[in-house]
Amino acid sequence: MKVGVCLKQVPVSDSRIKIGASGAGIDMAEIKFEINAYDENALEEALKLKDGGKATEVVVLTLGGAGTETMLRDALARGADRAVRLDDPSFAGADSLGVAKALAAVVQSEGLGLVLCGRHAMDDDNAQVPAMVAELLGWAQATVVSQLELGAGSFKAWRAAGGGVRDIVEGSLPAVISADKGLNTPRSANLKGIMAAKKKAITVLSADKVGVGNLGASAVVKLTNFGLPPARPTGKVLRGEPAAMVKELVSLLRNEAKVI
Repeated sequence: MKVGVCLKQVPVSDSRIKIGASGAGIDMAEIKFEINAYDENALEEALKLKDGGKATEVVVLTLGGAGTETMLRDALARGADRAVRLDDPSFAGADSLGVAKALAAVVQSEGLGLVLCGRHAMDDDNAQVPAMVAELLGWAQATVVSQLELGAGSFKAWRAAGGGVRDIVEGSLPAVISADKGLNTPRSANLKGIMAAKKKAITVLSADKVGVGNLGASAVVKLTNFGLPPARPTGKVLRGEPAAMVKELVSLLRNEAKVI
């Protein structure tokens, strides 16, 4: 079985994000990038399946420009076999559904039997693409998975349900699984893997090759500008006797803040 892993490149977690001068995005001048943290768990799980003989090939997929190839080489150095990069000017401005359409088309053309994704991206935090890919393919899905077992044409997944409770989801393959951080501990690339990654293929596909339309133009959700949240109003300090301060506080909450 061929396993696909969807990767997204995001700013490193300690980046200082600044709004760009135009207000149409962030200032990219000092931003460094890495594999989305949850996608690392998805990649590790795919590599474990290959190590255990349950996957014959691991193919990583991403939508992005040439700048994402460093991320893809990292994934290849960790043990992925091939990489596919979706790159076309018409992809600019694509929303989550557009990205899912492009990824789903490649999943079909590659003949993948299982797709692993991160539970959400650390930058926009939408958590939409994995479920959309599954819906477009008509596949089973399980989200926020912290433990995964594969059987003969089936899967069993444990997922957080809140309050320390876990759901157990069972279904048939093919399927889309989104990984939580507790699923595993991602490996790092070693020197041998880094050298081998230089010889591994990265296939670049345009919109025509993927067979999708102008994803940017057809986007239902469009980002028009970025801005900082409004400044918080100046706080007030109450002084005096406790009873008087309580009376004043209640008055302020009722008449000024209007929360009671």
